[in-house]
Amino acid sequence: MWAFNTPPPTQPPSLFNPPRTPPKLPSSSLTLNPSISTSTHNNNQLIQSLCKQGNFKQAFKLLSQEPDPSQRTYELLILSCAHQNSLSLAQSLHSHISENGFDQDPFLATKLISMYAALDSLDDARKVFDKTRKRTIFVWNALFRALTLASSGEEVFGLYRKMNRTGIPSDRFTYTYVLKACVASECLVSLLKKGKEIHAHILRHGFEAHVYIMTTLVNMYAMFGCVSHASFVFGKMPVRNVVSWSAMIACYAKNGKAFEALELFRDMMVETHDSFPNSVTMVSVLQACAALAALEQGKLIHAYILRRGLDSVLPVINTLITMYSRCGKLELGQRIFYRMEKRDVVSWNSLISSYGVHGFGKKAMQIFQEMIDQGVSPSPVTFVSVLGACSHAGLVEEGKRLFESMRKEHGIYPSVEHYACMVDLLGRANRLEEAAKIIDEMRIEPGAKVWGSLLGSCRIHCNVELAERASSRLFQLEPTNAGNYVLLADIYAEAKMWDEVKRVRKLLETRSLQKIPGRSWIELKRKIYSFVSVEELNPQVEQIQSFLIKLSAEMKEKGYMPQTKVVLYDLDEGEKEQILLGHSEKRALAFGLINANKGETIRITKNLRLCEDCHSFTKFISKFANKEILVRDVNRIHHFQNGVCSCGDYW
Repeated sequence: MWAFNTPPPTQPPSLFNPPRTPPKLPSSSLTLNPSISTSTHNNNQLIQSLCKQGNFKQAFKLLSQEPDPSQRTYELLILSCAHQNSLSLAQSLHSHISENGFDQDPFLATKLISMYAALDSLDDARKVFDKTRKRTIFVWNALFRALTLASSGEEVFGLYRKMNRTGIPSDRFTYTYVLKACVASECLVSLLKKGKEIHAHILRHGFEAHVYIMTTLVNMYAMFGCVSHASFVFGKMPVRNVVSWSAMIACYAKNGKAFEALELFRDMMVETHDSFPNSVTMVSVLQACAALAALEQGKLIHAYILRRGLDSVLPVINTLITMYSRCGKLELGQRIFYRMEKRDVVSWNSLISSYGVHGFGKKAMQIFQEMIDQGVSPSPVTFVSVLGACSHAGLVEEGKRLFESMRKEHGIYPSVEHYACMVDLLGRANRLEEAAKIIDEMRIEPGAKVWGSLLGSCRIHCNVELAERASSRLFQLEPTNAGNYVLLADIYAEAKMWDEVKRVRKLLETRSLQKIPGRSWIELKRKIYSFVSVEELNPQVEQIQSFLIKLSAEMKEKGYMPQTKVVLYDLDEGEKEQILLGHSEKRALAFGLINANKGETIRITKNLRLCEDCHSFTKFISKFANKEILVRDVNRIHHFQNGVCSCGDYW
């Protein structure tokens, strides 16, 4: 999150952005001399010089002797309080300002609000605002910024309406802060609606050409997952800078549009001549490469990072670890990790997660212990990574011990994500009743992730009773998520409960919900090709389908049996087999077999869980075509070689 929030536009230090480190003047120019005049002018000058030097105690001591402090003197003292991180000193100074009649100075009110915001004292900031009668736009903006930093988004909108009623026009800072307030706390639907209202205000008042405002708007829509809105705003921007491009690339990368993220990055490289991609851009692009298992693209990006000298930026290196491991090159990710001169907790999390998605749960736990031994405190994300690794490897008892250690040994209270990991861990191991018990005993409200983990496990083990319980809650929590209905229908189909399958499908139709279509990507010769589970305009589609039919027939002779149970519809076996051959990952695999060079590893990414039939099909291909095949689905990485999958048929 840190990398993609658009920073507010640079403002003069006299407005809202106090310098974090006061400039130091030569000590010789600040030596106190008894012969110096004690006139007001000299005292003010001396206090200001002491503040700039960092000698705050002496500056405040002199303030008590100054009968007529200037506005500039108070300004530097305010900045000093923020720099010293002293609330008591700040409150004393505030009292001094009020006693000297400066409490109605809008400029100093702005500085005081910003000071209290820096000191996390929002109540004091509000009091300054409430007592200021001559409120300029700068005073309003200072409070908007303070409230946004404190995640009090709802309050910002009430004040914004109040400001509009007073007739004070918004400026570019106002719109930036108010848009940030939409996502300052939780991304609620009500706040998205307010964000759209602000968008309308921006257009009505002619600010649509302002690059900072429009970039913040792109970020706001991206945080809500409104990719089409963000793309529309970006497309209409008359001027774009590196922050704008980075914001839109990040929007695609974070919202399941990795292919589009890479395309936009290519456009950026072609269209921009006066600015270069920065570390923020590269993190998003690497994330997109990881999502698509686009190893060759990732290598090109890595080379660019080295040329631009961005290999010293910690977030970039951390993402490189993830990129290589998600592309099946775990050893390269590990090599980068151990060559790092400096690591943070995210670096460790990246490596732990990398081992987890490959199914190396014990190795992930070993890295976790190595992290603890080196004195690095785990974060909540660390436990999500290591519990996920245990889940992929079926390490139930180890996962339970880790879960218990969170609070007892590390002082981290489990969140919904951690409970979801535990439910997934137990559910995959067919300990569904134990998983359900964890949900019943949760001290926080189980969210959609927790119930979704239970439903997914019920799909693996065909537990109708628990599936109905989980889906009932999910239909309330996520009424428009078609995936939950499809999973329940899958479970009913597995149990041959065809009337229930029809009922669930009818619910999908009446609620106008559509299942996310299966889509797979394959990288060949540095190009990425996309395949879907329905007919598409592909120059090789007929050749691919013909090839698959022939391949399936040959594999049946060698023992392959199509697992038609994964087809929901009550059809004959031949029709079900035809549906199975249309799965996107099979089409991508056939395309790879036709076009890949001899000895080249085939890398495929799937946007959904790999079905049992495609898993079995790919195992056969890896053996009889003597091909190394890597398939990454939403759960983990499957490494097929010589008829065996690295997951051990446990995914």
